Amino acid sequence: MIRTPQFWHQPPGVMAYGLWPLGRLYGAATAWRQSRASQALDAPCSVICVGNINAGGTGKTPVVIALAEHLKKRGRQVVALSRGYGATVAVPILVDPKTHGAAEVGDEPLLISAFCPVVVARKRVEGLALALAQKPDVILMDDGFQDPSVRKDFSIVVVDAALGFGNGFCIPAGPLREPLAKGLARADLCLSIGEAAAQRRFTALGPDHAHLRVEGQIKPLLTGMPWQGLPVFAFAGIAHPEKFFTTLRDLGANILGCEALSDHEPLSLPLMKRLVAKARELNAQLVCTEKDAARLPAQHQRNVLALPVRLELKDWSKIDEKLINLEL
Repeated sequence: MIRTPQFWHQPPGVMAYGLWPLGRLYGAATAWRQSRASQALDAPCSVICVGNINAGGTGKTPVVIALAEHLKKRGRQVVALSRGYGATVAVPILVDPKTHGAAEVGDEPLLISAFCPVVVARKRVEGLALALAQKPDVILMDDGFQDPSVRKDFSIVVVDAALGFGNGFCIPAGPLREPLAKGLARADLCLSIGEAAAQRRFTALGPDHAHLRVEGQIKPLLTGMPWQGLPVFAFAGIAHPEKFFTTLRDLGANILGCEALSDHEPLSLPLMKRLVAKARELNAQLVCTEKDAARLPAQHQRNVLALPVRLELKDWSKIDEKLINLEL
């Protein structure tokens, strides 16, 4: 639940260069893990990985959901495989949204489970057998681009177009989990997410970023909710909370207050009591993201509005071409 350091997304300075040797070691450790890829378990069905090179949120969950929906429309049986950030289950488990909570399986698997079966396992290779027991045509691996334990047939790297790949340094000197060139060389496709202006800036960063690139946007799902003029108090425990607040403003909501929480921050009863009190004081509706809603305590689920979002792709053709090659 550590927030992304600001210097990661600024031109390299004293802090970045001071931590650069540690970043080199981190990148070398990732490279060593990848050297074991020859030992990867080969699943008897197609495996599509939705991962990233950056640490932190880049929009992977909406991509997994969009792919699950796209594959289901093509008549394919889909199962997602996730480590479930923050999950406490000790053994691989098939998520049941009726009985499992975010504390057990993680908020993202709970969200994805509304669209396809999800298996959560601390080690993806250990969860593979349970995923295969669901008889899938394709396994969608949620994250795991740097995990060599399961062979991947199609790897998609997701990047936030507005942030790009930061200062280009590896953790902790920058946001990268591995050197950019090596990561992109392993990927089959780079999916940049953001508005048109951000996409243009991302394109200008360099030819490497155009590596089999597809552009997409995450947009609010319009459910008929009258957001225009609605007085709200908004909170978000995601990687970049300000994006959620901007989305609400763009919908016309009247944001009387907002609070940025850490990514995946548990919504404890004391925290919710404080947020509810703030909303009441302002005579505002309490609003959160769809991912935060998965972590809401039961007694608050009816009192907090959640804004769902979905991925919109500019062009599915490059993905469809790969799916056809995989006979999907």
